[in-house]
Amino acid sequence: MDEQELSWIYMTAGSPEEARQIGRVLVEKKLAACVNLIEGMCSVFQWNGEIREDRETVMIAKTRHELVGELIRTVKSVHSYDCPCILELPVRGGNPEFLDWIRTETDSSSIR
Repeated sequence: MDEQELSWIYMTAGSPEEARQIGRVLVEKKLAACVNLIEGMCSVFQWNGEIREDRETVMIAKTRHELVGELIRTVKSVHSYDCPCILELPVRGGNPEFLDWIRTETDSSSIR
């Protein structure tokens, strides 16, 4: 497996608590090796014809490309937003040992 088969998933949540819950679900289901949470982001966006400004928590998940469909379905099933931000960005390289760790932690055959 090469680096191109790994993905970095950018997501947002409406609160730190919701982001933690989503992160735990993804790691427990082995859909992500790790989910980083960055609290306190301010988002300015248009929704239903209205310009809004809200505080959000950024979530960054490290996973394998082949798991992204299931990851999206899982996030949507527990997320409070009607249309959650979930973006896949391909991993083009990095620390080989860290990339191997992502592969190992998202391998369902290694469930303990």
